[in-house]
Amino acid sequence: MVEGDATELAVYVDVDGIAAIVDAFPQATAEDVRDGWEDGWREFHRPVSAGGLWIGPPWIDPPDDADVVVVDPGRAFGTGGHPTTRACIELLSRLERGSLLDAGCGSGVVAVAAVRLGFAPVRAVDLDAVAVEVALATARLNDVPIDVSRADVLHDPLPASDVAVANIELAVVEQLLGRRLGAGKLVTSGYPDSERPSAPGWAYVDRLELEGWAADVLAKRH
Repeated sequence: MVEGDATELAVYVDVDGIAAIVDAFPQATAEDVRDGWEDGWREFHRPVSAGGLWIGPPWIDPPDDADVVVVDPGRAFGTGGHPTTRACIELLSRLERGSLLDAGCGSGVVAVAAVRLGFAPVRAVDLDAVAVEVALATARLNDVPIDVSRADVLHDPLPASDVAVANIELAVVEQLLGRRLGAGKLVTSGYPDSERPSAPGWAYVDRLELEGWAADVLAKRH
């Protein structure tokens, strides 16, 4: 929370973590949290639409005629509701179908949406072991075939694909663009609409701005 020139941060830690925070930030205060805090986010996880898909949690019934992506992110990033996620899925819906790599997949919502849109085969990678676990669960929940594995998108070999998606922070997007990425097109997001990745060797072919955020489609120059 930002008030004037001050920024207030709230974090959840166990008892052992309080001392370390107070040691680093002497003005920090601690208070008990209510029971069930870890599931409080569920109150804000509402269905959204993107690329012609209904994306929502398993505790809300979709319309009978909807093409559905069900997501329960747990401890991983990605309910599908964030503008960057929706923008990526919308841009994917405009592209020619083929193989796809989700680089930094989080909960796996974009990868599952890609399968629903007709991309195949779909692979997904993330450095966070929890994200890999949740993405596999999301694929099972939606009964779709996705190859999910743990990898560092900036250092580990990445599988070749027709299209790649990178919904991650701008600095990582730019580093990913600068490495030998085996994809003809790349959908990027994770940054405000006032910013655009520096992309030598790539051409901008489409852009979608949504609620202050942006997503771009880039094609590799030959």
